[in-house]
Amino acid sequence: MRQGLVVGLVGSLAVVAIVVWQTLFVVDRRQMATVLQFGAPVKVVTAPGLNWKLPFIQDVLFFDNRLLDYDAEAQEVTMADQRRMMVDAYARYSIVDPLRFAQAIGSIPQFNQRLHSIMSSSLRNVLGREPFAALLSPRRAEIMSRVRDEVIAETSGFGVEVRDVRFVRADLHPDNSAAIFRRMQTEREREAREARAQGSETAQRIRAEAERERTVILAEAQRQSQITRGQGEAEQTRVLAEAFGQDPGFYDFTRSLEAQRRALGEGTTMVITPDGDFFRFFRDMQGQSPTAPAKK
Repeated sequence: MRQGLVVGLVGSLAVVAIVVWQTLFVVDRRQMATVLQFGAPVKVVTAPGLNWKLPFIQDVLFFDNRLLDYDAEAQEVTMADQRRMMVDAYARYSIVDPLRFAQAIGSIPQFNQRLHSIMSSSLRNVLGREPFAALLSPRRAEIMSRVRDEVIAETSGFGVEVRDVRFVRADLHPDNSAAIFRRMQTEREREAREARAQGSETAQRIRAEAERERTVILAEAQRQSQITRGQGEAEQTRVLAEAFGQDPGFYDFTRSLEAQRRALGEGTTMVITPDGDFFRFFRDMQGQSPTAPAKK
């Protein structure tokens, strides 16, 4: 009899434990909870702590109340200029109305699948109207904002708030990359040839201008030197004339000595008579030839 009492007591405690386990639930501070009755949401619990529900007929769905990330797989998008691109985007969102979220979606994995479809449609819709060059310009931020606005509008009825949508990368499709790289290389080579041609033209122009300036400077210097030389020769002639006018004999004497120094100092052999005019100052300081003696 005592064994049956023990078994009954253990069974009662087990039933009580099951009822308590089915009645009580704990909400973490990082979570929100939605109570479902026969699959229909009936209550939302946002405050952390211990809560209760009707056992066996009510269930609890827990949702993360933090900022969630969804990283979409890279997908092919055709731009307005028919260039194919591989776009990898991500979204950040949070659940703001768990009751509506539970009614419209049910779970986070199901919402991520729905979000993937919405993001793909928005990317194709927005990027399909833009050329490839727009993604390389300051308009990139505007394009991302348009994608984000479309995603927000499409998800507004799901009880979530999409905070941001961004491009992780936007690359050319591998089939187009090689052709575009070759075209870019050809374009850069053409620009390099133009730059070299312009540089050569500029160099020739600079050399021509420098040569012209050099010719002008040399001509001006030569003209100035000739003027200076003429002025010097004129001054020399004036000084010599003035000196000759003061003492013509001495001037004639020095000129004769200078001529003899230049003639005799170069090792020149001269055959002349000693009574010639070249040596007249050796005979007389006045340069006068004496009268020749009479022959006997």
